[in-house]
Amino acid sequence: MEDLKIVGSEEWCVFEGLGIPAIKARVDSGAKTSSIQATNMKVFIKGAQEWVKFEVNPIQDNRSITIECEAKLVDRRTVKSSSGISEERYVIKTPMTLGEDSFEVELTLASRDTMEFRMLLGREALNNRYVVNPAQNFIIQEFTTTEVTSKYSNYFKEKTGLKIAILASNPELYSNKRLVEAGEARGHEMVFLNVEHAYMKLDAHSPQIRYRGGNILNEFDAIIPRIKPAVTFYACALIRQFDNLGVYCLNSAEAITQSRDKLFASQLFSKNDIHIPITGFAKSPMDTKDLIKMVNGAPLIIKLLESTQGKGVVLAETNKAAESVINAFKSVQTNILVQEFIKEANGQDIRCFVVNGKVIASMQRQAEKGEFRANIHQGGKASIIKITQEEKKLAIKAAKVMNLAVAGVDIIRSNKGPLLLEVNSSPGLEGIENATGKDIANSMIMAIEAKLKVTIK
Repeated sequence: MEDLKIVGSEEWCVFEGLGIPAIKARVDSGAKTSSIQATNMKVFIKGAQEWVKFEVNPIQDNRSITIECEAKLVDRRTVKSSSGISEERYVIKTPMTLGEDSFEVELTLASRDTMEFRMLLGREALNNRYVVNPAQNFIIQEFTTTEVTSKYSNYFKEKTGLKIAILASNPELYSNKRLVEAGEARGHEMVFLNVEHAYMKLDAHSPQIRYRGGNILNEFDAIIPRIKPAVTFYACALIRQFDNLGVYCLNSAEAITQSRDKLFASQLFSKNDIHIPITGFAKSPMDTKDLIKMVNGAPLIIKLLESTQGKGVVLAETNKAAESVINAFKSVQTNILVQEFIKEANGQDIRCFVVNGKVIASMQRQAEKGEFRANIHQGGKASIIKITQEEKKLAIKAAKVMNLAVAGVDIIRSNKGPLLLEVNSSPGLEGIENATGKDIANSMIMAIEAKLKVTIK
């Protein structure tokens, strides 16, 4: 015991053979084998032996830095996760450096995107080498943020001169932080602009947008709008002003406005032969009974015209309940849509993320038990899914009809084939990035580069 070194509950590890200069590990003597976060795993033959290629995002909450690795495959093991789900994992052996010590460790390749640490250091690596002091961190070695940045400096692109703004309300939201991170990783200057702190001067000779106390915003190459429903009107006025000043906006004000108007959007879909659940709209309470009958009766969905993230969406299970809800909404002068309920979907829908006319990622969302809304914000669970060609075409066409460069297209599977639920002009990144492991923020930045014909070296 006296010869054993002490490690903390967190330590920095180095894998020179994999090209990983620093990765923070959770030291867990309760786990037998060590594991490392890995995506896009592919087995291939090299010299009559099986090898595996995989990608590692070594820095937590940063998908913009990706290390491409390969190693000899030594085993395949069935592992049960903490949630009780069994899955087959690839196992590799590779040298690891911890402080001054280097030794070979076994690693299982695992999806750890939702975990706090990109790596878990298990007891097989600790045996006869270390004892753990769980009260302390980084006893063997600690890297500062500056040191980590320096170690990964080669993965950041040269400055391109692009200045890109995120036009939103909350800089701490996952999506907004990821976009800033992805833009900076590709060498751009990223700025967060609070919608409500910007104001404009309307003038034929010198139109302007100003920000907090009079700073003139005249240096931006592009704007990424991330607009919450409460500020749609004002934000779209700002986006039009940026457009007038020659700034490229990833999603125009017109496209955002029509995507937020569920009635207008539904009319556009019908006009362009895009199949949606049967939908009804009426003003007078005298037409309520026929409105319900028109969408095949209860159970049915009642939606506020400007609902988002599943809020303002109600399931009425009987005709009587539907009448009560519809008339209650109408009594307070609220515009609603009435829509047929697709029972066979079993609380599932599909979110397709479309960027510049391509579906770059898809996830399936499953509603919580007793809930019909599959939205992540309503407790829905996300998982990766392979969509059909028909679903892919539907998603691309819907985004094109709405004239959105970036869109979250929601589809539901029915007995009549895929149906379009809605198109979101400010789709969140957290659920779909975690479900698919894809760097969607990076794809959005690359879409701006393509539009502005900027080449990253």
